[in-house]
Amino acid sequence: MSIRCLPISCFPVTRAVLLSTATTLALTAAPALAQETVFQMLGRIILGTGTAKIAIDTPQAVTALEQEDLDRKQPSGIGDVLKGVPGVQAAGASARPMGQAFNIRGIGNSEQTASEDRIKVVIDGAPKFFEQYRMGSFFGDLDLFKRVEILRGPASSTLYGSGTIGGVVAFTTKDAADYLADGETSALRVKGGTESNGTGTKLGVIYAHRAGNADFLLSLNTSQGGDKVDGGGITIAGTAHEAVSGLFKGKLTFGNDGDQTLTLALSRTDSDLDDAAVAQTGGAATIPSFGFADIHAVDDTATLTWTHGVAASDLLDLTVQLSYTDTDVAKSNFTGSALTCAAGTFQVLCPGDFGYATTTLKIENTADLSSGDWQNFLTFGVQLSNQDRTATSTLGPLGFHPEGTDRKLGLYAQGEFVWNDRLTIIPGLRVDFGDRTPSAATVALGGAAVEDQAVSPKLSALYKINDSWGVFGTLARTERMPTLDELYSTDGGRLPSLDLKKETAASVELGLTYQREGLFAETDSLQLKATAFHSTLENLIVTNGATGAVPRYLNVRSAEI
Repeated sequence: MSIRCLPISCFPVTRAVLLSTATTLALTAAPALAQETVFQMLGRIILGTGTAKIAIDTPQAVTALEQEDLDRKQPSGIGDVLKGVPGVQAAGASARPMGQAFNIRGIGNSEQTASEDRIKVVIDGAPKFFEQYRMGSFFGDLDLFKRVEILRGPASSTLYGSGTIGGVVAFTTKDAADYLADGETSALRVKGGTESNGTGTKLGVIYAHRAGNADFLLSLNTSQGGDKVDGGGITIAGTAHEAVSGLFKGKLTFGNDGDQTLTLALSRTDSDLDDAAVAQTGGAATIPSFGFADIHAVDDTATLTWTHGVAASDLLDLTVQLSYTDTDVAKSNFTGSALTCAAGTFQVLCPGDFGYATTTLKIENTADLSSGDWQNFLTFGVQLSNQDRTATSTLGPLGFHPEGTDRKLGLYAQGEFVWNDRLTIIPGLRVDFGDRTPSAATVALGGAAVEDQAVSPKLSALYKINDSWGVFGTLARTERMPTLDELYSTDGGRLPSLDLKKETAASVELGLTYQREGLFAETDSLQLKATAFHSTLENLIVTNGATGAVPRYLNVRSAEI
């Protein structure tokens, strides 16, 4: 059996397309008299692929959005941030910031099985995860962040985890240094806004302080508004809201020549949506079936990060991070549906609480082995994580949202070899060991512990033919272990899917780059980066359409994007 799918709506609907392309083009011009260097999107530094690289010189499809982009877009949700980013979309029914799902190259959105496991989301390096049927996955307030980095394709599996088929969305919170110039010790920033549609208001306060070799930042944001209306004067469901968010971030620099840092970051976003669509990402057609509910989401992230550059040694550039993330979503006050709360599948219409709490320890070192015309870097690390999934309703545990614990141990290594600033070669390998354990309630429904492992090798390369043209490509293979949802879901009288095979994706990417200065005038600049990709998926995990005493999920032999 073979399924061929469009990048935007791939699973499990049959489509026919084998190749998609994503192109980034930047063209800027400045008056000749100004003699200024214009900073382009493809000239930005990329941090999430290993050592820092310029985007156009990275052998992967990447995009970095900075504070200036966020200020210009004034986004109401992550979908506004991602507009214009090639191959990336967000899905969410609400016109207010709440849970939204990501789609990268046709992978993702909460209509698909395990979407948020195929796309990794991190905040300050801390892995975030939330998955609930027809509910978005990201709940953070965008006013807390200064940077969003998008890495497309499975090459990111080496550093972020096996199964990263779609890619990575990485957020960076604001720092005190962003508001303090040299010699300044304190800064206060107040930001406010209002909108007539929905009578909404926003207020944000940031205070930054520096004392010696330490600095800290405090940020508090609030927003509220009533229901919005569309161009026809019709009320948009789920747009009355209240939200508050806060961030504390402190950094201490110490050691020989300041080669050590200790950074603590704590953030929370607390959001309320009244009369919101229960199917947040299901589209307008699903709203009459599921109706509306009040949704309350609390999203926490805490990271403690120690870095040690070891000024006396090129072999040690160590980062140790302990992180904790917790996302909790509660639904209540259901209205507008002919269906009512009942045991089984219709528990989705019962007041309930759904959460994911993840604790992660990551230790990573980069050794500089450069010699002669070669810049050589070797990054190796270990990552341990423990994720607890909880869910309950007024009628007890839910078969379609099984509770359990997912423990993983990841070991990885990545090399970066650059010859004469012309040839870049990046090999990588990651092995993850997984142990999924059901809760007592899930065991009562047939769940049992499952152990597995996943291997993800890759090879990326970029070659600059001359000062204008370059070619790049990637061969990558990644395996994804089944999630708690896929293993233990039992709604509709179906059985746990304990015999699922790992999902495997083999991908080929080819691309070219072009850059030229002084195209029409002395300070003109043109940059182009284009990527073509093809992915073959084996043992694709999809929902079983059959009912009765059959496994809830099954493997499809092959699919192509």
